[in-house]
Amino acid sequence: MLRQSLVSVIAFSMLLLAGCGSQSGSSGNAQGGAQGANYPTSTITGVIQWGAGGGLDTMSRKIGPLAEKHLDQSLVLTNKPGATGAIAVQYVNDKKADGYTLLFAAENPALYGVLGISDLGFQDFYPVNILARGIATVVVPGDSPYQTLEDLLKDAEANPGKVKMGSTGPGGLPFTVTTMLGTVTKTEYNMVPFDGDGPALTALLGGHLDASVLALPAAIENARAGKVRVLSVINDERIEDLQDVPAVTELLPEMEKFLPWGPFYGIWVKNDTPDEIKQYLVEKFALAQQDPDFQDFLKHSGAVSVGLSGEEAVQYWKDWQSTTAWLLQDAGAAKVSPADLNIEKKN
Repeated sequence: MLRQSLVSVIAFSMLLLAGCGSQSGSSGNAQGGAQGANYPTSTITGVIQWGAGGGLDTMSRKIGPLAEKHLDQSLVLTNKPGATGAIAVQYVNDKKADGYTLLFAAENPALYGVLGISDLGFQDFYPVNILARGIATVVVPGDSPYQTLEDLLKDAEANPGKVKMGSTGPGGLPFTVTTMLGTVTKTEYNMVPFDGDGPALTALLGGHLDASVLALPAAIENARAGKVRVLSVINDERIEDLQDVPAVTELLPEMEKFLPWGPFYGIWVKNDTPDEIKQYLVEKFALAQQDPDFQDFLKHSGAVSVGLSGEEAVQYWKDWQSTTAWLLQDAGAAKVSPADLNIEKKN
């Protein structure tokens, strides 16, 4: 009887140990899953690759508070400009792939390879959300003799290199749009370099340029003040706030092969970030991007809502990269051939 009781006690003890082991294992798995489910547990940092006051900074600081409402944690935005945004890209790349450091970027990393700026680029990051696309315009001073885009193009064709156009360098908005126009019309321009859109606009208003390319918000603001005349919007349809201004395809249908085109803005995270964290960020920023407040902001800033993530977003920036990189190559402005970087030529 004593022996039977002893055996029963031992058996019961073994069952207890087995149960504890099983509970311990289950607890460990639950904890591992909870780490992903509980993300984020601390403040998230958003690194803006351009300085304060620009298009990307404005866009980022509008979406930030809206996303913060859904993230259940603070989202702190910081500017790290320099080297065409490459300093911020390198900074985020050097951080852990844990979803706590996000890259707020414009389109520039898509061109780092062909411009020889950095080996890093969008290929090293996962697109959480491409928020919106900007629209470019061709403008002249308010008292310019050019009344239409056709007037400007005819003069440029008759006098190669005469028309002075502002430029912020290869890959910049003015250079790329002017190259597009030159490609489809066989016209040549005197590209005058400036450190940014602001100085180029100042030169235009001072009568030192014949024309330039501006982002839509700046064009609208200066047109309303009578300082510039907008000759065309680089889009395949007219813009609500500039209904009297023709889309570039109305005069030049061949431009359609480059469109839609324009600066774009979005949020990225390192490629090897855990999938559950990527998905969490995608869901939360999608809610922020679709917020009526943000959509209203886009409408009044002359931007087109995009709202793409994952593979769709990758295809979006790759299409933009193909158009722009090969334009730079054909214009002799690329330091590395797009072909050497396996960038497909689509146009």
